Amino acid sequence: MLRVAIGFFVVALIAAFFGFAGVASLSFEAAKILFVVFLILAVLFFLGNMFRGSTPRDLT
Repeated sequence: MLRVAIGFFVVALIAAFFGFAGVASLSFEAAKILFVVFLILAVLFFLGNMFRGSTPRDLT
């Protein structure tokens, strides 16, 4: 989800550079919404893992 938010942000920057204000505005709003959703989900997962008491998995 964070990659999609960054993608929308890049599209907004490119559209703003070329003067497409409508596309830039919509892309930036989508990026903001997706970033907020990402932050909320990340906090919920971190809190859920903390309250569950499990240790993080070893990824090596």
